[in-house]
Amino acid sequence: MSINQIFGYAVGGVYILVGLLGFTVTGGVGFASPEGGLLLGIFEVNPLHNIVHLAIGAALVGGAAAGLGASRMVNTAIGAAYLLVGVLGVLVPEDAQANVLALNVADHVLHFATGAAALAVGLAADKDRATSRV
Repeated sequence: MSINQIFGYAVGGVYILVGLLGFTVTGGVGFASPEGGLLLGIFEVNPLHNIVHLAIGAALVGGAAAGLGASRMVNTAIGAAYLLVGVLGVLVPEDAQANVLALNVADHVLHFATGAAALAVGLAADKDRATSRV
């Protein structure tokens, strides 16, 4: 198994778990409300945010299961997307209606970290094995 696949399975599994756990704190929260429940006491989430976590997790795990090439592609795409979400999150005020994922500062930090890690793994790891299917 490649580094990209290990990353996809591990981080994807965490995001699926986070997506499921998020529903335990979003009862009574509007689907795309700028205000959400606090997951682990610091990450603000709403139901839409939980669904995004589930989708990201599924994409990472699916990419890992599909092989090295797919895993690298998914890790790279998700890394770039999370970096973009991090930048947009900083630009959109937390109480703005445009904050449809109920993002807060802790979310931004996590999105930048996940984005940087996924992009680095997707672009740099397993380059020597890129043509083989693992």
